[in-house]
Amino acid sequence: MLAARFFKLGALYGLIGIALGVYMGASHDHSQMPTHAHLNLLGFVSMMLFGGYYRLHPAANHTMLARMHFWLSNIGLWMMIVGLFVMFSGNMGAEPLTAVGSIVVLISMAMFVAVTLRTKTPTAY
Repeated sequence: MLAARFFKLGALYGLIGIALGVYMGASHDHSQMPTHAHLNLLGFVSMMLFGGYYRLHPAANHTMLARMHFWLSNIGLWMMIVGLFVMFSGNMGAEPLTAVGSIVVLISMAMFVAVTLRTKTPTAY
């Protein structure tokens, strides 16, 4: 089920984000703060919210648009995270990767909006 995939990856992203935060605190090097923030918000929070939506609306799980949303949101996130990490390590050559990743994440969010608009609300609400 798509919801479970979002939940599992969201939990993994949360773990990585917290580990990065602990590393930054222990090393007193906060240069990766933007990477940390994006990983926690887009990786943990957004993925968990997506998972919650798909859990509440199981019919939406089986659409091609929802599957594309899952893959693009994760691919775009990794492009952004790798790009941000490299950029804030001092190599601005990764800026195009970050930019493309941002656009992919934007497209995936537009897909999620389309999924929500196309999904009929269960009568139990």
